[in-house]
Amino acid sequence: MLYLIGWGANDLTVAGKDVASSCAHVYLENYTGKAEIALLEEQIGKKVIALEREDVEQKPEIFLEQSKEEEVAIIFTGDPLVATTHTDLLLRAKKEGIETKVIPNASVLTLVAASGLQLYKFGKTASIPRPTEEYHPETPYDILKQNQSIDAHTLFLLDTNNHLTVKEAIEYLLKIEEKRKQKLFTPDTLCIGCARLGTDTLIKPGKVTDLMKQDFGPPPHCLIVPSKLHFMEEEFLA
Repeated sequence: MLYLIGWGANDLTVAGKDVASSCAHVYLENYTGKAEIALLEEQIGKKVIALEREDVEQKPEIFLEQSKEEEVAIIFTGDPLVATTHTDLLLRAKKEGIETKVIPNASVLTLVAASGLQLYKFGKTASIPRPTEEYHPETPYDILKQNQSIDAHTLFLLDTNNHLTVKEAIEYLLKIEEKRKQKLFTPDTLCIGCARLGTDTLIKPGKVTDLMKQDFGPPPHCLIVPSKLHFMEEEFLA
């Protein structure tokens, strides 16, 4: 059996802990979240082996072969099925006749409810990478435009591997705005900066110019650009 277990913000569910502690091999996908292995080992009382992205995407044979004879757990920060890579892993296991079970947990897609915004009003989620001179995609701006056109909130996931901050994400979008000049994301745009959701949670709403002055502390960070607010959302943010 191959188990895919969510670690949520930084804690296993009761079911996840029970399963992981009973497996012969326990792995931690340590790319998307950069979790603390020592803390996880303390929670389950077992040795945990770290996996990088290429281990899961390109070299899963090791733990797939083990799963044919033994119980193997792979633990993921957040929820196991939020990333498409992990869905692909289930499909590969199925093709090889390996039984699988998913044990879900909280993810950033649900933890953003702590902002007071209603989850069903969010549109497409966009990722903002750390830009380089050669790589500065404008897709996040396009998705913001699509969401705003249907009065949907936009959640921007910030590059966790390179620790992108709220300020840097704002600068990223402003740079595209300077080029596009569509008045979609301006210094007066209302945003919500979030840090460490589910653990040492910090949430601060304000205009772009105000949030750029705020210190959100250590990552992970994310940024929300709300659309039209319900009066309860306005009251919660206030």
